[in-house]
Amino acid sequence: MTLSQLRPAAPSNSAGTTDRVPVFRPLVALAVSISLAGCAVGPDYRAPRTVTPDQWHELPQTGVRVESPDAPSLAAWWTSLNDPQLNELIERALADNKTVKQAYARVVQARAQRAIAGSGFWPSIGASTSASRSESEGNFNERGEAVSTVGESYSAGFSASWELDLFGGQRRSYEAATAQLAATEAELRDVLVVLLGDVALSYVGVRTAQSRLDFAERNLESQREALDMTRWRAQAGLTTVLDVEQANTNYEQTRSQIPLLESSLVQNMNRLAVLTGQTPGALEASLQDRKPIPIAPVDIVAGVPADVLRRRPDIRSAERQLAAQTAQVGVATAALYPSLSLNGSITWQSLTASDLLDGFKNERSGVSLSLPIFNGGALRQNIKVQNALVDQALASYESIVLAAYEEVENALDSWTSEQRRHRALVEAVASGRRAAELARVQYNSGLVDFESVLTADRQLLSLEDSLAVSDGEMTSNLIRLYKALGGGWSVFPAAT
Repeated sequence: MTLSQLRPAAPSNSAGTTDRVPVFRPLVALAVSISLAGCAVGPDYRAPRTVTPDQWHELPQTGVRVESPDAPSLAAWWTSLNDPQLNELIERALADNKTVKQAYARVVQARAQRAIAGSGFWPSIGASTSASRSESEGNFNERGEAVSTVGESYSAGFSASWELDLFGGQRRSYEAATAQLAATEAELRDVLVVLLGDVALSYVGVRTAQSRLDFAERNLESQREALDMTRWRAQAGLTTVLDVEQANTNYEQTRSQIPLLESSLVQNMNRLAVLTGQTPGALEASLQDRKPIPIAPVDIVAGVPADVLRRRPDIRSAERQLAAQTAQVGVATAALYPSLSLNGSITWQSLTASDLLDGFKNERSGVSLSLPIFNGGALRQNIKVQNALVDQALASYESIVLAAYEEVENALDSWTSEQRRHRALVEAVASGRRAAELARVQYNSGLVDFESVLTADRQLLSLEDSLAVSDGEMTSNLIRLYKALGGGWSVFPAAT
């Protein structure tokens, strides 16, 4: 139905003609003109001005490359670990992870909600039809016989209504829905960033547990040999039972640590299985072969702090949430102003279905104006509510920005510190192995007591375990850094 059809029908004269008076045409044209030229009340959104440092405080002097946020080395950071099995797990997680599916469903929902908000710009048109049949008795014919009278009636029609957006309430609502959609899409990307980091960290956890088991089992075998030798020496009268008990204590203490490491290994495997959309235990067969911990590259890729604002999805989501809430102030403000609606209908009526469109025709059109006069101050209080929510959204955005900077600074510091710790542990393990060998040789020669052997073994076991943990932390800290920088999601644009 066009706007020209939204007019009242003049009564028909005896000749069957109709004199139509276009009473509402000027009013309709005026209302449409006002709607198109109308203002949008409420504040216009402006992105918050965020103070951004020029450089990271904890940025190492060497081993750092400052690259574009879209550089492949940052966007696909996990490929720098050169582990094909990790790459496969990440691809599986992106395809089957349930959290990603939920986040994508929320994006679909937000798109539909924006479409709903956009539907307010258009008229609402409906159609109706009805048919009725009636039968009555009590009439008599010429012979005095009772007869029944049957009557039928048919009707069909169209109706339309259109609320004109004079003060921009619908425009603000659509603006809010559009910003909310962008925020939801950013939340999906944030889920991807978190997922990529969690998969990589869990995989490194698997390999770290396996490396620690290797060290523990190797030391356990060495301590078993020492226990056997001590027993032989005790039987030969070369040492006391005290040495045997001390050697057995050392052996059992090392053996008691293995179940804990095996439990850590199983838990990381189960976590990986769930992250990839599988039941716990599903990856045990594919991960049971022990492989080394993926080696972190000697240098890292970082950008400037301003890049984090553009790259991190959680910051982008918070900024769009602020924009959406700002638009809601306009929606609440528009409720203070009058609303103007156009409505009209056309109805056909006939006693026979075949002559419906040639039967009686009734046209109606009108304009309705609604003006809030008194509501106890609820509308103005709602504006205060929406403004308070804007303040909350702004504070949330600023808090997320600061937390992001803190996360990056901490990740940079952890990465640098662990490098220094790792170098010291490598030297310490080398010295510990030499000390353990010398202690055994000197004990067998009778130059030192068995306590020296036990002390050297304990130190070596602790150092080797610490080195295995440090190997894992070196790679894990790199993963945390790239996660803090917001790397990863841009490689998968199809996901949004």
